[in-house]
Amino acid sequence: MPVERTMRSYFDHNATTPVAPEVLDAMLPYLREEYGNASSIHRFGQRARAAVERARAQVASLIHCEPSEIIFTAGGTEADNLAVLGAARAGSNARKHVITSAFEHPAVLYSCRALEKEGVAVTYLPVGSQGYVDPDDVRRALRPETVLVTIMHANNEIGTVQPIEEIARIAREAGVLCHTDAVQSTAKIPLDVRSLGVDMLSLSAHKFYGPKGVGALYLRKGVSLQPVLFGGHGEHDPRPGTENVPGIVGLGAAAQLAGEILQAEIPRLSELRDRIENGVLQKIEASGVNGPSKGSPVARPDGRYLRVPNTTNLHFDYVEGESLLISLDLQGIACSTGSACSSGSTSASHVLLAIGLSVQRARGSLRFSLGRQNTSEEIDVLLQTLPAVVERLRALSPETPVGARKS
Repeated sequence: MPVERTMRSYFDHNATTPVAPEVLDAMLPYLREEYGNASSIHRFGQRARAAVERARAQVASLIHCEPSEIIFTAGGTEADNLAVLGAARAGSNARKHVITSAFEHPAVLYSCRALEKEGVAVTYLPVGSQGYVDPDDVRRALRPETVLVTIMHANNEIGTVQPIEEIARIAREAGVLCHTDAVQSTAKIPLDVRSLGVDMLSLSAHKFYGPKGVGALYLRKGVSLQPVLFGGHGEHDPRPGTENVPGIVGLGAAAQLAGEILQAEIPRLSELRDRIENGVLQKIEASGVNGPSKGSPVARPDGRYLRVPNTTNLHFDYVEGESLLISLDLQGIACSTGSACSSGSTSASHVLLAIGLSVQRARGSLRFSLGRQNTSEEIDVLLQTLPAVVERLRALSPETPVGARKS
């Protein structure tokens, strides 16, 4: 039986991150004495409003837009829903077509499916084996009735960064709105919404050391959305409701902190991720990187990012991903399965299937997503632990060919 280690290593930062101490310190006053409603006109409300507007400016600074173009939401899912549903429903009856990709986050995919039930046509673009959307596919999919193109910036499972600048330019030339889900790229690579050329961009605090339950939508000035929620005046007209002041303050503090340390973290995390990929491929037979090939650079010479620096997704043939995840957890190593299914299901990650993996290979995949507290020593432990765990599970698996079993 494996002995559980005292030290635990967390390699699941794409799922969520710990709240940074600086962020918590910024939030605490607004959970205690500064409890005013930001919509109230008395002194308590004015102080809360000032905190919300300060956070708005901090988020705007991170992605290089005007503070008035930031709408606070309850997270990335709400931001995606507001962008996709709000843009499609605000379009005229003659413009009822949306373009997206086959490997978007469920917050976008399920919004598109909801629109289909309302009579909106949706085109789901394919992605190549490396995990990229071809901008020419976007151009070919455009119709006179297209109202929105929504393509994620960085994929949450394999870490590929899409050519959003080119996609947004194609949409803009056709007079079509462009939205990108940047939940997994915000604070991992530099973001400038003006350079990207998008009309809308979603982000979420808990993906970059802020609190859960708060996010934001960048909405370019002049773009109108139909609300998906209804109630009292809150975040301008598209998003009613009482602002989550402590959460918004935390989002602002996390955005400011990210801007201060981003450039130092990119090369550090890239190096750690590359060590995982190289170590796994050297030590474990019948394994491989899903999506970008091993050693793919984070950015091209022209500066466009190809991958987020912290993410790798690896397959291990003849092994069930959930079993591998649980075995690593018992050894004190936390990561995530490449499969979105529960144990015993035949479902597999739609992202991995979209890039051409078989169901079996997709179900035998793991994602490792790194963060600020990860160290080189933790990578050493992972690479010492993982080969033995894979070998043990392969010895138990009926799918392992006899010649591939090790005694």
